[in-house]
Amino acid sequence: MPMSPDHTSLQLNEETPLLESSGNVPAKKAQTPLPWRQFSMLLVSQIAEPMTSQVISPFAPQLIRDIGITHGDEALVSFYVGLLHSLFFATEALTIFHWSRLSDYIGRKPVLLIGLFGLSFSMFCFGLSKTFWSFVISRCLTGALNGNIGVMKSVTAEITDSTNMARAWAFVPVAWSTGATLGPFIGGGLARPADRFPNIFGGSEFLKKYPYFLPCAVPATVSALTWIVIFLYFKETTTPQININKLLSCRKRKTVPLAALEPLPVSSSIRDKPVPIRALFVRPVLIATGSYAGIALVDITFRTVQPVFYATPISLGGLGLDTPTIGTILAIQGTAIGVMQPLAFSRLHDIMGAKNLWLFAVMCALPMIALFPALNTLARFSGIVQNVWYLVALQLVLMGCINFAYAVSFMYIAAASPNRASMGATNGFAQVVVSVMRAVGPAVANSAFSISIERQYLGGNMVYCVMAGMVWVAMGAGILLPRAVRNNYVA
Repeated sequence: MPMSPDHTSLQLNEETPLLESSGNVPAKKAQTPLPWRQFSMLLVSQIAEPMTSQVISPFAPQLIRDIGITHGDEALVSFYVGLLHSLFFATEALTIFHWSRLSDYIGRKPVLLIGLFGLSFSMFCFGLSKTFWSFVISRCLTGALNGNIGVMKSVTAEITDSTNMARAWAFVPVAWSTGATLGPFIGGGLARPADRFPNIFGGSEFLKKYPYFLPCAVPATVSALTWIVIFLYFKETTTPQININKLLSCRKRKTVPLAALEPLPVSSSIRDKPVPIRALFVRPVLIATGSYAGIALVDITFRTVQPVFYATPISLGGLGLDTPTIGTILAIQGTAIGVMQPLAFSRLHDIMGAKNLWLFAVMCALPMIALFPALNTLARFSGIVQNVWYLVALQLVLMGCINFAYAVSFMYIAAASPNRASMGATNGFAQVVVSVMRAVGPAVANSAFSISIERQYLGGNMVYCVMAGMVWVAMGAGILLPRAVRNNYVA
């Protein structure tokens, strides 16, 4: 018996596009306004992670030299810098899925609060560290306690719909780039304040003993203030499956009532319950995760090699820039990304489509990487002249283009979730894979950079061949993406 028109119009399945085009429907749906009160708090929260992860980038090479672990061997500096970056993501990879999965059961807000507290506490610890191993423990602590990045993506998917999703995802990289802008700017400007600003901080014995405390204290304080805002004003976006208040109120009892452990009576439908972990190992989730992991690998290897390249002497294959200059360049890069995303992403998505935009963005990495040896060659023959800065600017613009791929991957992952109740687990699973890539990428790239300098493989350019190979691996993952972003669950 044929379905009625009304019933048919309401039926959705895995072939229903998230972002309807004019060819799919007769009339374009009106765009739902973004819930800016909730969304702005989410964006501010997202600033915290890149700020804490990137604040050490400008001063990390000098920090490694100061603690003396390389014993004066300049070729080892990039290795230890890469290790500090990798440890954050390695420990994050071990815990991020569990935080995201937990948010499906106890709610998004409690996990966000735990993550912000972890970022603040661990950054204060990093600033007070004096030995290499204390720095290592602080970075591991930062990654282990940070479960927010996957949860934030789940919240974004929950507060948007098909009409405003592309617009919302365009702002998410803006928040990331804002943190990535402020982090290096703070790290480059406030590192060793007693030496750089003797009239202001020269009398502080504390800042002389802990020369990197001030740049670490700033993102730690921002995370603490954000914790207060989230605690007071953020509204839960999902229905917790376990009533955490009942659990906490029953701590003094010998046994916990079964009612406190039972899921809240939101619905008897299986669609409203988190699926088992094995249900995430399906083609849509794996392909979307692969695209996210690919762009993350390309991005993190570039971000890790970039400051080391800028700090390395020209004779050894870099540009020989000082810490404040490196911080300024990285801050400009973050600003460029933040400006390009909201201005261009939605339009390019409408013109090119999701998959083509992703492939275009990742392809921009090849000329961006090729500019590294070009910059060093020009600096060797002409010094740091105006043309060098033109090429640096071009590299930063290409980096902005690459970040379009992030928003596309986020949309594919949100659409691939088996159901809305499993959004946290889906994002957590994707984030685990990405964290592994972000742990492996810096270690591999900076080790290749050290070996390239020390042994002069391919004239010192072997590292750039390795990075280009990563781009082609990412492209292989992106080719498998479906042409359009489609729902994998029944809404």
